[in-house]
Amino acid sequence: MTTPTPNPLPRPPGEEDALIRAWAAPRGWRAVGGVNNVFIGKLYMGTALLFLLLAGVLGLLIRAQLAAPGMTLLDSETYNQVFTMHGTVMMFLFAVPMVEAVSVYLLPNMLGARDLPFPRLSAYAFWAYAAGGLAFFCTLFFGLAPDGGWFLYPPLSGRVYSPGLNADFWLLGIGFIEISAIAGAVELIIGILMTRAPGMSLARMPVYAWSMLIVGLMIVFAFPAVIAGTGLLELERAFDWPIFDPTRGGDPLLWQHLFWFFGHPEVYVIFLPAAGLVSMMVPTLARIPLIGRRAIVASLSAVALLSFALWAHHMFTAGLGSLEMSLVSAASLAVALPGCVQVFCWIGTLWRGTASTRGTTTMLFLLGFLCSFIIGGLTGIMLAVLPFDWQAHDSHFVVAHLHYVLIGGVLFPIFAAIYHWLPLLNGHRLDERCGRWVFGLVFAGFNLAFLPMHWTGLRGMPRRVYTYEAGIGLEVPNLLSSVGAAVLAGGVLLLAFDVLRTLRRPTQAHCDPWSAPTLEWVPAQLHGTRSIPQVSSPDPLWHQPGLAREIEAGEHWLPGTITGGRETLITSPRKARPLHLLVLPGDSLLPLVAGLGTAGFFLLLTIKWSITAWACGLAAVGAILVWLWQTDRSPPRPDATVADGVVLPIGASRWWTSHSWQGTLILIVVDLSILASLAFAHIHLSMRLDVCPPAGAALPAPTAMFIAAAALLTSTALLWWPRAPCASCSLTAGAVALASFATLMNAHVDAGLMPEAQAWSASLAALLAYQGLHALLQVVMSIYLAMRTMAGLVTSRQRATLDNIRLLWLGCCAQGVAVIALPYAL
Repeated sequence: MTTPTPNPLPRPPGEEDALIRAWAAPRGWRAVGGVNNVFIGKLYMGTALLFLLLAGVLGLLIRAQLAAPGMTLLDSETYNQVFTMHGTVMMFLFAVPMVEAVSVYLLPNMLGARDLPFPRLSAYAFWAYAAGGLAFFCTLFFGLAPDGGWFLYPPLSGRVYSPGLNADFWLLGIGFIEISAIAGAVELIIGILMTRAPGMSLARMPVYAWSMLIVGLMIVFAFPAVIAGTGLLELERAFDWPIFDPTRGGDPLLWQHLFWFFGHPEVYVIFLPAAGLVSMMVPTLARIPLIGRRAIVASLSAVALLSFALWAHHMFTAGLGSLEMSLVSAASLAVALPGCVQVFCWIGTLWRGTASTRGTTTMLFLLGFLCSFIIGGLTGIMLAVLPFDWQAHDSHFVVAHLHYVLIGGVLFPIFAAIYHWLPLLNGHRLDERCGRWVFGLVFAGFNLAFLPMHWTGLRGMPRRVYTYEAGIGLEVPNLLSSVGAAVLAGGVLLLAFDVLRTLRRPTQAHCDPWSAPTLEWVPAQLHGTRSIPQVSSPDPLWHQPGLAREIEAGEHWLPGTITGGRETLITSPRKARPLHLLVLPGDSLLPLVAGLGTAGFFLLLTIKWSITAWACGLAAVGAILVWLWQTDRSPPRPDATVADGVVLPIGASRWWTSHSWQGTLILIVVDLSILASLAFAHIHLSMRLDVCPPAGAALPAPTAMFIAAAALLTSTALLWWPRAPCASCSLTAGAVALASFATLMNAHVDAGLMPEAQAWSASLAALLAYQGLHALLQVVMSIYLAMRTMAGLVTSRQRATLDNIRLLWLGCCAQGVAVIALPYAL
């Protein structure tokens, strides 16, 4: 089925004014309730760059302490907090949020959409990240910052060696930051798959959109592992459940497995979007289509898949088996191949392109990226070789490699992107003369700072030491590294000055200095472009020379507002055929309340302000429920004319075409991934036992487990069986689900479950606690659905609440049965 093309006819007067009014931003203090991607994207990027500067200051303190032997600028305890916060802020508060921030701002216009499909979810993700991140950073000023490294290995992070609250702030703080990241990933996946402009098939989708789709899927599968790991370690610290305590059957290596299953894919979560940005800038500057476009997309996918086989790359000295280490070593070497494909495609495009833009600052940073990333890749191959890694592990050589990959491979493309896309903000370019100084300082300072670290590492200097002795050959390279860090900081400050100076200039008319080929360069306002374009190639502005004029004239899809509100098109995931019109929720303070409540819950729980923390948590849940109540509305009429001669339904006509149903499906995948991580922990600890269950532990009676599973299945039948919505069936289903969990818990208590006794029982108790959260969720869902049903808000044309709750219920039921069956399966 081909996509119909709208007829280019003159638009009625006043149509554009109605569109502008529908998307107008709130004024005054209510502006903080804005949910538009432009507003949230700017806040997101600004906050992430602020954390970059803060982490940079901490890095300068580290280098000042190491500039000479025996320095006393920082004592050992303060140094531990500073280097831990430096790594944590860079990885969790700058890199991943910056990736999502750029996407929130750029992707809707790049895809030809009005906005992302869950604008309030984007706003919630930002406010939770910003409020929690700033509060987390402030722990540094009160001596409460974590001090166990950004990976927080047990047993050093256990209660015995870290008795204060420092580690708890890291565990609970990182937990909600990852929740924010997952919320952003759901938004991006659905937005990329379901809101592309008509005709923008997957084959025509921008490479940057491909990279963010892949990254979103990686976040869904990788980040739950760290949520599970931080939860288990916090249970050990708070309740003495010895999951990582080897004296009671625990295993500190379990933390490394869980953390690095997240940690190594996270490196590529950060790099792949940078590769996507490079793949957009290189052809634009070269003035030719990207060479090997399909090969680059395939290589991005290959890197993502291989990254999940590399977590033990960080555990070569941990005592794993030779077969396991050899397989991981082979995968670590293999991941270089798709990276090489990308590099050669970029070089080939630049080689064949014109020379008119090769002296720009953007091009300089792209060339600096290629040089630095290649060096980082080569040292990564060295560290993938087992004998070499055994010698260089935990030395400054690894520090140098990490920074060449992350700064050279991520920060340089981001700086290039700032110079490339800043004209979208207010129509002004950054100063090119100043930009050359910025590049010179950043590139020279970066290499001066981190090249000598390869030497200090090979000389035997360990990571994370706050001082060293004189006379062992480390003085000169460390001094050079410290000078280089200062030069690098000077370049970053000069860039910040130029950005602020440029943004303070009065906004001028739209500016496209590059004659770029993609849709984000079409003149746009808060509502995006005047009309949603019909796309027929990967480089639409090059292959359709009059497209920008046609879009501005309103000659394409959805040139106005049909319902008087904010709208965009939902298109099919593969071919981008128009399916229906989506009415988007407007501005609201509810995401702000939910975000602040989420951050407050986790942080206040850390300092034992339990009542206030639970009040914040209830406020967050209440705000989310209210915004869900508001957003599931019946369409004002069944269909609408979205282009000349084209009529589409308003809202999804089938559950599988609903963006919210697809988003719920992704949440279930996240939920099951967390369950899989907890199950892995239980299996891992069980396999360490000579006898399972261990002495002093026992499984409950199978009859009770059968009753609990049957009750879960019964609750699902009660929710799915009625054809028409039924409030009493919904409430009964919730009661039965709660009874199922009560039966499960009573059976384990009767069997003598004691989580404090040994790790096996503790990991089983963690699984039961996770099931308890789902039972509570089922109760809330049953009450919510019953209330909407009694209010007459669940109808044949207003089914999103019913369909989504049924799907979530199935997920809760599946994970409950898995928790019941897992101990018996072992």
